[in-house]
Amino acid sequence: MVRTRFAPSPTGYLHIGGLRTAIYNYLIAKKTGGDYILRIEDTDQTRYVEGSVENLVAVLGKCNVRHAEGPMLDENGNIYQVGPYGPYYQSERLDIYAKFAKQLVDEGKAYYCFCSQERLAALREEQTKQGLTPKYDSKCSHLTKEEVQAKLDAGESHVIRMKLPENEDVTFEDGVRGTVTINTKDIDEQVLMKADGFPTYHFAVVIDDRHMKITHVIRGEEWLVSTPKHILLYKYFGWEAPQFVHLPTVLNKNKKKLSKRDGSAAVEDFLQKGYLPEAIINYITMLGWSMPDGKEIFSLDEAAAEFDLGRLSKAGAVFDVDKLNWVNSHYIKEMPDNELAELVKTYLAGKYDVIAEDEEKLLYFTSCIKDRVSYLEQVTLEAEEMLAEPKEVTSEEGLEAKAFETNPQLYAALVELIEKEDKLTPEVMKAVFKTIQKEYKIKGKNLYMGARIALTGEVHGADIQLIMCILGKDEVLKRIKAAM
Repeated sequence: MVRTRFAPSPTGYLHIGGLRTAIYNYLIAKKTGGDYILRIEDTDQTRYVEGSVENLVAVLGKCNVRHAEGPMLDENGNIYQVGPYGPYYQSERLDIYAKFAKQLVDEGKAYYCFCSQERLAALREEQTKQGLTPKYDSKCSHLTKEEVQAKLDAGESHVIRMKLPENEDVTFEDGVRGTVTINTKDIDEQVLMKADGFPTYHFAVVIDDRHMKITHVIRGEEWLVSTPKHILLYKYFGWEAPQFVHLPTVLNKNKKKLSKRDGSAAVEDFLQKGYLPEAIINYITMLGWSMPDGKEIFSLDEAAAEFDLGRLSKAGAVFDVDKLNWVNSHYIKEMPDNELAELVKTYLAGKYDVIAEDEEKLLYFTSCIKDRVSYLEQVTLEAEEMLAEPKEVTSEEGLEAKAFETNPQLYAALVELIEKEDKLTPEVMKAVFKTIQKEYKIKGKNLYMGARIALTGEVHGADIQLIMCILGKDEVLKRIKAAM
């Protein structure tokens, strides 16, 4: 059975590239009826950010990329773990790593290294000066058992390093890159266990993927050059390696790697701005993969039904906010008004309560702006402009509309008809405008631009009849009378 995992570090928010990795792991598991799990790789305790795991699980849940095993959130926002292969935090698995590290040392496949940070820094500096690739010189691998034991007995600080065969090609098949071969002379003798008793990523990831029965390792291409170390570790233990798939980098608009320094890298920021989870998932899924029929709007379930690792691109994908806006605006337009209104309300509450706290006006407003916004945070600007006093008319088109000869008759008719109504509704306003067209013969731009210029000071914008319903009877009459 296919088992995939998303294994982020708890160092802050969920990055766009991280979400894409999670999505692809989720999709291949769902497509094959397998399991997708979440594991927290927190071996570097210096980079741990409090609350980041809770945030990570919450954001993945909002995006409906749900794991079968790993850390979960209860109804109070507290973390608990589910699954038969836990713990799912690497920091809680130290005894497991220590046991396997000792096995490698005992078998001569790893060794204790007692070199100081000062020596290692000097070594790297000298190698760099000589134009060499900085890497460890294997000094401690030549210590005798007696020398090693003496140092251990003396309590000298040490790490455990992986021993590498000399000048040996390591070849593996990658799901995106095809056949990859890297020689061991280009690989450093990696630290497996640090002086603090924590494993490095390169050691823990192999132990955990084996223990958790992971069949497909789908991760960013920055780990491609490290994979030979992992292949060798699998070989040292006599284990079968999983299928490796290294995803192309997500790029910013300058074709550089999208990073935390970019203003548009955090998934949570997009959610807070009012990008719908379905749209985020839809767009990010297309960053390196496409539907066979070329369709650009699709659900997570539709993607799972068609997902194929063979369709992954080798080239980096540019994260284009404009394209995300297009996708998101589609989902906004397709959402039923009553559902969208509840989301819109959260952005208006406290600032535009005249709309937010009136159920009818909220629905009118939602219907009015759903074709005009790319993300929901923009509704506040729409509300501000809609409720503002009419702007001073300065444009040529606006001055022309303000001077329509039919305006005096139009405004008088509007006042007369509106004053007869208890309140303004779309049905009432439709009837009012129809009466003016029929009885006063005021039509087209003379009717709609003439009314709009009086109410807003603009000649273009959202549905003017809905705007009048939102402003309400008293405010509409006040503005028309002012224009008269």
